[in-house]
Amino acid sequence: MTTSDRFATRAIHAGQEFDPTTGAVIPPIYQTSTFVQESIGSLRGGYEYARSGNPTRTALETLLAALEGGKHGLSFASGLAAEDALLRAVLQPGDHVVLGNDVYGGTYRLINRVHGAWGIRNTPVDLADLDAVRAAVSTEATRILWIETPSNPLMKISDVAALVEIGHAAGALVVVDNTFASPALQQPMSLGADVIVHSTTKYLGGHSDVIGGGLVINDDELHDKVKFLQFAAGAVSAPMDAFLTIRGIKTLDVRMERHSANAQAIAEALVGHPALEAVYYPGLPSHPGHELAARQMSGFGGMLSIAVVGGADAARRFAESLEVFQLAESLGGVESLVNYPSAMTHASVKGTELEVPENVVRLSVGIEDVDDLVADVLQALDAS
Repeated sequence: MTTSDRFATRAIHAGQEFDPTTGAVIPPIYQTSTFVQESIGSLRGGYEYARSGNPTRTALETLLAALEGGKHGLSFASGLAAEDALLRAVLQPGDHVVLGNDVYGGTYRLINRVHGAWGIRNTPVDLADLDAVRAAVSTEATRILWIETPSNPLMKISDVAALVEIGHAAGALVVVDNTFASPALQQPMSLGADVIVHSTTKYLGGHSDVIGGGLVINDDELHDKVKFLQFAAGAVSAPMDAFLTIRGIKTLDVRMERHSANAQAIAEALVGHPALEAVYYPGLPSHPGHELAARQMSGFGGMLSIAVVGGADAARRFAESLEVFQLAESLGGVESLVNYPSAMTHASVKGTELEVPENVVRLSVGIEDVDDLVADVLQALDAS
């Protein structure tokens, strides 16, 4: 690989040199827990025990860094395991995190309830209000500014470059959760972000058959701290999980094109529908973040949400009336999924300022035939 290779080429080849022994195009899965040493302390390729390193995981970590244009990649057993390792590497009791007021419920739960119990403070803020962000990070104890764009589930778009400037001026590490856009559509490190977070379960894996998480880090010292925690706490991705994620990434570029095209068609078909109060999709010119998304992203992605007229009962009826869209947690797979955030992915933030309105339904638009998807959504709205 060279630095001039474009995204689709990197997605297929980075970290994926053919097997030198057999010439196999796909590197083998190193399904082993330990490695024979040449002599005591003399390791083959630096591998001794699979928690500290495994060639299949190394291949994925090399690929993650290449996708985001970063220096170091790290692969974990889940997205939250990746976030946890990063938070523990950076924060001490008394430190402060500023994050968007509509971040993923699991991220908020981790920061607020798990790390909060150890003295970490947090302030949720509307990241579109740059003055409010500037005020929130003004405390000397602010160590992290956490950005999620597009946000989950209301699809808010944050100005990464502007927020990086604010965060760095306050001495904070700027972290971007790039799960919704994927590196195929958005490159936050090119806008100055320090760390990229992924639930690789979602678009990177892309087939709803693996759980994983990843970090991309440029700073050597921070990478070493997080890598130590990866080893010492042990929340690493298994060889088969790493392999499945690599396999998924090979088609990421073409999948994101189809996800985006399908979601755009559905969003446009729903605009003005009498059963809806709002359609949240950054590809619509009416979306408040549309122009920013058009500058910051190369496509608008496969996620959209709707607010249903009639409140929670109507929203639940809609979600349960879909046929091609399947009612399930998660997102980013080739199949279309529907989620009711208030009682599913964001149930943990009910009663807080991050609470999702009860009439909001989130759609993860897959790569099925777009006419079938549009017809399914319209018939479900009629049923609601």
